[in-house]
Amino acid sequence: MIANILVVCIGNICRSPMAEGLFKQALPGITVRSAGLDAMTGYPADPFAVQLMQELGIDISGHRAQGLASWMIREADIVVTMDLAQKHFIEQTYPTARGKVFRLCESGNGDIPDPYRQDRAIFRQTCNLIVQGVGMLVERIDRVK
Repeated sequence: MIANILVVCIGNICRSPMAEGLFKQALPGITVRSAGLDAMTGYPADPFAVQLMQELGIDISGHRAQGLASWMIREADIVVTMDLAQKHFIEQTYPTARGKVFRLCESGNGDIPDPYRQDRAIFRQTCNLIVQGVGMLVERIDRVK
C-alpha cells in the first residue's frame, strides 16, 4: 500500500513542486511532499511553474522549498526523482531507500530536464513531461491499491 510519496529535484522550486501538485490532485488521501537535493529553502515555486499548474487547476502558490532530510526518505513509500543522477545520489546517500526510488519517467527511459532560469516555453515542455510521468506512475500505483 502506498500512502506516502516524496518527489525530489534539485532546488525544489520548479519540477518537484509541479509533480507534487499533480500527484496530490490525482491521488487524494495519499501524503505527497517534495524536497530538493540543493533546495532554495524558503523560496516559493517559480512563477512559470505556478502559472502552468494554475492552467491545470492546481494551486502551488503556497509552496516553499525545503531540503531533503533522512526522515522524508524513511517515511516515503516511494521516492520519485527527475533524473538518473538524482536517483543514484539518493540510493548512495540513503542505502535504505534502494528499491523505492524511481525516476518519474522510468518507463519512458528519460530524464526531465531542469527548466530553472529558462523561458516559459521550456517550462511548458518540462511540465508536459511531468504530466506524462505522473500519469504513468499514478496508473502503476492504482494497480497495486
